[in-house]
Amino acid sequence: MIKFLSRLLLTLIIGLCSYVTVYAQVADSTRKATAKDSNSLSFMVKMQAFAKKSARESAEDFSADKAALAQNNIFEQIKKTMQKAKSYLRTGVDTVGTRAQFDLTQKDFLIAGDGVLTNTGTAQTFRNLTATSKILTELLNKANASKARLDHHQQELTGLRYQLDSLLSVPALFKFSTDSVVLSKYIQQIVVVAREIHPVDSALKQANNNVQGLLNQINGQVFKLQTSLEEIELYQKTMAKNTFDREFENIWEPPGHYRPFGEILGQAKAKGILTLLFYLQDNAWKLVVFVMLLIASYTYMRSLKNIYADQQLITKDYEGQLIFRYPLLSAFVIVINLFQFIFFSPPFILSVIFWTIACISLTVLFKNFITRYWMKVWLAMVSLFLIAAFDNLILQASRSERWFMLIISVLGCITGVMVMLKGKREELREKLILVAIGLMALLEFLATVANIFGRYNLAKTLLISGFLNVVITILFLWSIRLINEGLFLAFNVYTHQDPKLFYLNFEKVGNKAPALFYILLVFGWIILFGRNFAGFEYIAGPLREFFSEERTIGDYSFSINKLLLFIGIMAVSVIISKIVSFFASDRRQTSDKDGKNTGPGIGSWLLLIRISILSIGLFLAIAAAGIPLDRITIVLGALGVGIGFGLQTLVNNLVSGLIIAFEKPVNVGDVVDIDGQGGTMKSIGFRSSVIATWEGADMVMPNGDLLNSHLINWSLGGNRRRMSIVIGIAYDADLEKARHLLMDILNAEQRLVKSPAPVVQYEQFSSSSIDVKVFFWTRHLRDSYATRSDIIMAITASFRSNGIVIPFPQQDVYLHRPESPGGVNEIE
Repeated sequence: MIKFLSRLLLTLIIGLCSYVTVYAQVADSTRKATAKDSNSLSFMVKMQAFAKKSARESAEDFSADKAALAQNNIFEQIKKTMQKAKSYLRTGVDTVGTRAQFDLTQKDFLIAGDGVLTNTGTAQTFRNLTATSKILTELLNKANASKARLDHHQQELTGLRYQLDSLLSVPALFKFSTDSVVLSKYIQQIVVVAREIHPVDSALKQANNNVQGLLNQINGQVFKLQTSLEEIELYQKTMAKNTFDREFENIWEPPGHYRPFGEILGQAKAKGILTLLFYLQDNAWKLVVFVMLLIASYTYMRSLKNIYADQQLITKDYEGQLIFRYPLLSAFVIVINLFQFIFFSPPFILSVIFWTIACISLTVLFKNFITRYWMKVWLAMVSLFLIAAFDNLILQASRSERWFMLIISVLGCITGVMVMLKGKREELREKLILVAIGLMALLEFLATVANIFGRYNLAKTLLISGFLNVVITILFLWSIRLINEGLFLAFNVYTHQDPKLFYLNFEKVGNKAPALFYILLVFGWIILFGRNFAGFEYIAGPLREFFSEERTIGDYSFSINKLLLFIGIMAVSVIISKIVSFFASDRRQTSDKDGKNTGPGIGSWLLLIRISILSIGLFLAIAAAGIPLDRITIVLGALGVGIGFGLQTLVNNLVSGLIIAFEKPVNVGDVVDIDGQGGTMKSIGFRSSVIATWEGADMVMPNGDLLNSHLINWSLGGNRRRMSIVIGIAYDADLEKARHLLMDILNAEQRLVKSPAPVVQYEQFSSSSIDVKVFFWTRHLRDSYATRSDIIMAITASFRSNGIVIPFPQQDVYLHRPESPGGVNEIE
């Protein structure tokens, strides 16, 4: 463009000079004028040709510059894409790890399929199908996760190759300059870029081929796992329908298939370890919650035991105080039995571990607590249960195991019958245990019959169910007993809790677990008992689908599981908030041995802590339930309308509570005086606060009124208070002596502070005395009135012994009468 302007300017100058010369010779002859016109016409043609040529050259230059700029941009984008591809090839594609996971899944598949897909034997067993199904489900989940990762890798690799190909096919790259020097440099640049692109493109292609090959293998693996699961599901349905059908020959007949018992044990061990590891990996957070519950339960029992120990209330035989004997073991029993249900469909080996720990803990608690006879019965039941549980871990049937099962079932049946007939029932603390023992004897008898006549799966289910029924019943009954003891003991100690507070109110909870708690435990017993039967899954499955099925209301989708999860998280948040309030409000935790308050402690921050707990619980509940944020916005808008119409007072109290919590003009435990009403701040809640007045009543004051009132907080000043006494002294008394006597009394009083020092000053002359006023500061507010009373008594005694009179107001009335006739005046 600059060249074009320069040429145009030069042409214009030349033309202008020629025109001036021609115009100067206008007086020439006609022949010269005609020649001049011809020259002018030829000049114009040349000018037009020159302009066209200049315009064409300028356009070509502009196009070349534009192409060069585009080529530079494309080269920059190619470099960035290559850098991105190199980075992704270094970190993004982990085919080695995926290959190792694929090989491990193949190995685990062989272990899981043993006894079900391979080495099947005469018939399938319920436990083997269940364990294999759990393992294959986990393997399928891992395979699908690997497949998803590889699909993502393949998309990334394909996308990078597509970007490079699209950049290399841009038409601007194929516009070459007519300048040989520029063209030579451009060709050199293309060669350099081609050398850089070639290895990257080859690596992308190779990586894509590797991913595709591995993806093909994993797709085959997924298909194989899905097919195997469908086959196992068909086996399970058939088994559930044919529960009472014969699977094997009678026990005395020769077996139809033989496999060494050692191999069967090795198979059971391998599958048991796999199911346990897979389940723990998927439910690690539940284990963390379980441990936290255990620690909280132990801490509570230990704290309660310390309180009883301080008050010397613990009995030697722990009658009614069994939780104090070993608080940790009591916590194990309670937490395991109540919270084992947070583990949905756990592997049997994990349940056995929980039950074993609970049985050992309860055995230690039973030592020297229950009678010798029932201790032996309990040990016999636990031993038989553990043996049956070990047998239940064996997944494939064998003739050796059937004889072993027969011996155990016969022993269980005999033990149950003997206990029912000769048991010392009067020594039994929980009578419902007899019902469970009777049911066990019946189930073991049925297991014996089923085993003898070839109903292996039915016999094994009845065998473990009989012993499990007794052990779970005893564990549940004693868990309830321990819980009732804990509530009763806490009820007797924590008597200062009040229903109006947000604290745990033992008067409302009572000293016994509610009836609903018993119903839930019965329901839990049914679940644990029913898990052993093949048809249980086909009852529980539709229920799980009902709770997990997505439902839609308008644009919002939800499931009952999510709603229950939301309610559960909020309920746990409220319970934790109440527990924090309960311990924070316990005066024993914030008082010294003399009963003096050692400081505000956690009670000062109680409202903020509770708000934080509930807020975190609300956000977690919303996240867990999958509630979209736009729905929350609608709810907040509705709340805004409600506040505008009629909730101003409520919101005012709530906001005032937050202001009190942050500004802290008053804390829990402070001595306050509000509009002439004095007392101790008992609690600061969300909407209102509670003040324990000196008269013994509890005054509930809305936080808005509390914030707007004329509040006097004695505790902010160190709980000191200035008191005064006005004394009247007779006019003839020695005032200096009286001052010394008063100062001696005040200096001798230990409940007064020395700085500021007491002051004695004479005020005025009254009608019958000289008034003296005594000022002094008490060390603690609660001692102020008692101290003043003692000082008054000491002043009275000291003045009396030193002859100083404290006059009282009096008047002499004289009645004058006129003189009598005899001249005598009478005065009355």
